Amino acid sequence: QVQLVESGGGLVQSGESLRLSCVTSGSIFSINAMGWYRQAPGKEREVVATITNSGSARYTESVKGRFTISRDNAKNTLYLQMDSLKPEDTAVYYCNSHLILTQLYRPEGFLSWGQGTQVTVSS
Repeated sequence: QVQLVESGGGLVQSGESLRLSCVTSGSIFSINAMGWYRQAPGKEREVVATITNSGSARYTESVKGRFTISRDNAKNTLYLQMDSLKPEDTAVYYCNSHLILTQLYRPEGFLSWGQGTQVTVSS
């Protein structure tokens, strides 16, 4: 069972920054691709960013140039640096992992999720 613990969320004003962290099981972190997701009220969970075990990153269009995904394999930790935050970024943010990168783009396929961390951006 993969353990996922997200942290770092909070209430900020538009234009400010936050850095999210996700600590996961050490046995799989170094070999799995990782992803950040978010779910706003009344909306489906969506992929925000993904990163391979070698560090290749992809972003959803709405966060390109503002968010940066990174990982520290020695600490089994995934990060999401969020700059120039906008009210539309308000959501609960989650992380997850999979051995196969393409499976990260099917969040409905995951059986286990952490508790997430709330990000609220006021205008």
